[in-house]
Amino acid sequence: MLPLSFESIRLFLHITAAAVWVGGQLTLLGLLPVLRGFGPDATKLAARKFNVIAWSAFGVLFITGIWNLLAESPGAKGTAWNATLGIKLLMVAATGIAAAFHAGARSKAILAVGGAVSLLAGLASVLLGVMLSTASG
Repeated sequence: MLPLSFESIRLFLHITAAAVWVGGQLTLLGLLPVLRGFGPDATKLAARKFNVIAWSAFGVLFITGIWNLLAESPGAKGTAWNATLGIKLLMVAATGIAAAFHAGARSKAILAVGGAVSLLAGLASVLLGVMLSTASG
């Protein structure tokens, strides 16, 4: 068996937190029609409970993201890698900001747009992260 390394722990925590953040949004999107059938309070209660888990995962993503940057030394990478990193960081900011707007929404339009932007930016962040981790430099 391979030894357990700090790199493995770092990547495990980052990937698991991303799965919770993005996967949770996809799961709630799929459950929304069912939850609405239980009345307006059901969706609000589910959202509140999910927020506790999701924002905790976002915090783990933030911390492990910094850890990833420190481990990868972006200054030693090429221009394309750093450009991809910059776009990923913009998408991470977008998913978090949009989710915050979604969580505090007072109108259906902001609720819908915030949720959609958060999900799409989160998915883009995951894809860009995979691209960065599989790039040769």
